[in-house]
Amino acid sequence: MIAVQAENLVKKFGDFNAVDDISFSVEEGAVFGFLGPNGAGKTTTIRMLCGLLQPTSGRARVAGHDLASEADRIKEHIGYMSQRFSLYADLTVRQNLRFYAGIYRIPAKKARVRIDFALKIAGLEGSEDRLTAELSGGIKQRLALGAAILHEPKVLFLDEPTAGVDPKSRREFWDLIAGMRREGVTVFVTTHYMDEAEQCDRLILIYSGRKIAEAAPRELVTEVLDGLMFEVTGPPPARVVQALAGRPGIQQAQIFGRASHVLTDRKPTAGDNLARELARGGLAEVQVRPIRTSLEDAFIRLIEREDERMASQGGRGR
Repeated sequence: MIAVQAENLVKKFGDFNAVDDISFSVEEGAVFGFLGPNGAGKTTTIRMLCGLLQPTSGRARVAGHDLASEADRIKEHIGYMSQRFSLYADLTVRQNLRFYAGIYRIPAKKARVRIDFALKIAGLEGSEDRLTAELSGGIKQRLALGAAILHEPKVLFLDEPTAGVDPKSRREFWDLIAGMRREGVTVFVTTHYMDEAEQCDRLILIYSGRKIAEAAPRELVTEVLDGLMFEVTGPPPARVVQALAGRPGIQQAQIFGRASHVLTDRKPTAGDNLARELARGGLAEVQVRPIRTSLEDAFIRLIEREDERMASQGGRGR
């Protein structure tokens, strides 16, 4: 069964294409990732699917309801956690949860059970009377998640839910997402963290408003990077990239922190050939080791291709 279906969605603000002809479908019970840099169109797409923005053109169905004619019905069956912390800082934890239970029209008896559950996942049992403003970033995010699922939605939209929180809190948050998947909730999450994207069942890479790739995370890597990846350390990465530009057998060379990641043709002697090409470029004192191709490497490659395409066609939106 399909939980979310988008067909040729477009959102324009004046002459600017924020979302440019995006189509995809999300199966029930899946964790579906929307990966892309800031400004790529992720939030705009989510806000359209939640019925908060009207598409310029295109169609969508969410939780079995048509976006154009049944937006209010959609809102009954979804949870939405925005980029910005959505709870009221000057209310206590319990007051916030009671407020949202009222918004969702949850009967009083059931509301007590759901509020207790939200307190549990946020780790705030016994701290119900604390002001929300006093909570740490990670606990705030878990509390906001608890509020978003008080009414037990079928589809949960999370817009960069772990932005600005520490690694431990991010891991705990994704443990909660895994638990919801086991319960059959469809989770649609935007992120620009590669480690989070790798935990999704399926990914869309969005860039400059356009869908540039879609696949399961590992499939995406193998489809985009058909070669062998090596890490080169020793000389400054910029010199490595410059020395390998245009060299035979070199598909891609990128700066990666203090090292370089180099994608070569798939040959048994690729590592030796790489070392020889670097020596010809005046870089003899180098360390070359094979590494696993990563989602980040694939993402960089896809963005390069899309930049080249846009440049050849005169820019974004053409």
